[in-house]
Amino acid sequence: MGVIFGRWNFDSWQPPEEYLNKVRSMLSPYGPDGDSSYIGQDISIIYCALRTTRESHREIQPLVTESGTVVTWDGRLDNREELLRLLQLPDLRDCADVSMVGAAYERWGIACFAKLIGDWALSIWNPTDQSLILAKDPIGVRHLYFSLDRGQVVWSTVLEPLVRLANHKFSLDEEYIAGWFSFFPATHLTPYVGVESVPPSTFVRFHSGKQSTTQYWDFDPAKRIRYDTDAEYEDHFRIVFAESVRRRLRSDSIVLAELSGGMDSTSIVGMADSLLARGLAATPRLDTVSYYSDAEPNWNERPYFEKVEEQRGRSGCHIDVGSQSTFDSGFLSDCFPATPAFAAGPQEVHQEFMQCLTSSQSRVLLSGTGGDEVMGGVPTPTPELADLLVLGSFGAFAHQLKVWALNQRKPWIHLLLEVLSGFLPPRIAGLSERMRPALWLHPMFVRQNLNALTGYPTRLTFLRALPSFQENRFALKALQRQLACSALASDPPFERAYPYLDRDLLEFLFSIPRNQLVRPGERRSLMRRALAGIVPAEVLNRKRKAFVTRKPFLLLKAESSRLMARANGMLNSAMGFIDPGKFSEVLQNACGGRDLPIVPLRRTFLIEDWLNALQPWHVLLTENQKFTTSFHREKTEPALPDEMTPRTGTG
Repeated sequence: MGVIFGRWNFDSWQPPEEYLNKVRSMLSPYGPDGDSSYIGQDISIIYCALRTTRESHREIQPLVTESGTVVTWDGRLDNREELLRLLQLPDLRDCADVSMVGAAYERWGIACFAKLIGDWALSIWNPTDQSLILAKDPIGVRHLYFSLDRGQVVWSTVLEPLVRLANHKFSLDEEYIAGWFSFFPATHLTPYVGVESVPPSTFVRFHSGKQSTTQYWDFDPAKRIRYDTDAEYEDHFRIVFAESVRRRLRSDSIVLAELSGGMDSTSIVGMADSLLARGLAATPRLDTVSYYSDAEPNWNERPYFEKVEEQRGRSGCHIDVGSQSTFDSGFLSDCFPATPAFAAGPQEVHQEFMQCLTSSQSRVLLSGTGGDEVMGGVPTPTPELADLLVLGSFGAFAHQLKVWALNQRKPWIHLLLEVLSGFLPPRIAGLSERMRPALWLHPMFVRQNLNALTGYPTRLTFLRALPSFQENRFALKALQRQLACSALASDPPFERAYPYLDRDLLEFLFSIPRNQLVRPGERRSLMRRALAGIVPAEVLNRKRKAFVTRKPFLLLKAESSRLMARANGMLNSAMGFIDPGKFSEVLQNACGGRDLPIVPLRRTFLIEDWLNALQPWHVLLTENQKFTTSFHREKTEPALPDEMTPRTGTG
């Protein structure tokens, strides 16, 4: 792993060394293991290393291939053995990942991108035809940003140099902010107009001062995996899940894993222990970090993660989050807050986690993110029923409709309407309560950014792919938006790895029948069947880990005066994002005991804290022009249609 920066000036002008030194100082916290560079007539490329594997200690970046192409790579290549066979270059067996990627590009050109399995982002400079390619893996775990204007293109895996070293200030991207008010913005967006992010499974090519964007790979909707017995699905799942975890244990230092006591994180830890016991993992050891709060009666995680620790024979790092404040974001004053994701949170919790990383000397953190979405964590029958309907299996559809209706204790006609509504446009089917924009958002802001504020709603179609496949892709896109908003870690730096977002694992899960994942009364059916003996029975058989915490509601009352004071003179209001009067009214009602969706409330204060933290860095245009335009224009705009009137939502 490492961080990349590059600048290509079309007029052959080279930036001064002072500029490049500033770039290095901004990159070094994320890549502390030394930097190297490639300097051409009109191009400068810098790479700062964070070495996490045995092979990475031998890498030379930027890599110049035999043809003169310059490859810079930030990633983990998972299918090294497969590429070795395809390339027929045995001398590359112990080489760094970037050398194998360079050889693959020399052999196949841009067709190599689809063959590279892992978490990665890369840049390829071709001095012969004066072209630049920026590409990202199909899931989009790594970041890669760029800015193009008439005279140059600048790119980096870190936003800071693109923003702070630009020769101008930026306008905020409204759609990006709207995404943060709901379910995260689109993957190509950043907070700054003019700075973009390379989307997953995409390469962006720059040539002759022009930009083109191409998707190079996608999941195959026609791929189907069908077995005769449940046992065959279970065997296949164990194989691909074990391989997914093994790939992310490829580290020459201790790997740290989040352990919550739920199915997702426990399955990762259990499978990792199984691989280590058989000598199939590269890491010398796996440690765990768990969060708990004894103050929350509905969040009783300690007995479950302690049961896992008992099975492992080793305790992990335990962090008490009971004292954290729900509405304080904790941006660090000495760290450039490139996005709202740079909120550090409660200082005590942040410091304990960093101490845990430092003491174990870990540079890889395993996360269970994505497990709920792809493994059937939500026990909904609609994808399975929609599949049967599209396939014309009306007898099976009628039978399963009745079975699910009995299981969910609702009339079958209601369940039928839920299935059919998935094929209708959101404007006709209506938005669920949790997808509606928060009541206090300004009507003009809602009108202009409704798609982002409602989570980019989509509908099922009767063509192209089975509805369950379409639902899987919708869920993945939401996860990709979340990943695109994550912040790179520093002090100390580490990389996050997501076993449930492995490309091969997702291909398997997207290709099997939906009823393998979820059955009436059997949430996560395949997982529970396949991982018996690997996951402790207490965790395997626990009810769904869903809870409602009391703390945010208690804090609303305890901190009502402070929160009401914060609601006055907010930058959110000056920017035209919220209606200050409505926000104060809703907040006052909530402090008085009325129901209020906590997630959009927390996001409102998060964005407010971020805007305030960003002010001292002087990267935004002053006198927020939104205040002098949208509010005045709003007076002449027509009202929203009734079905799209913003209402209180949960996210």
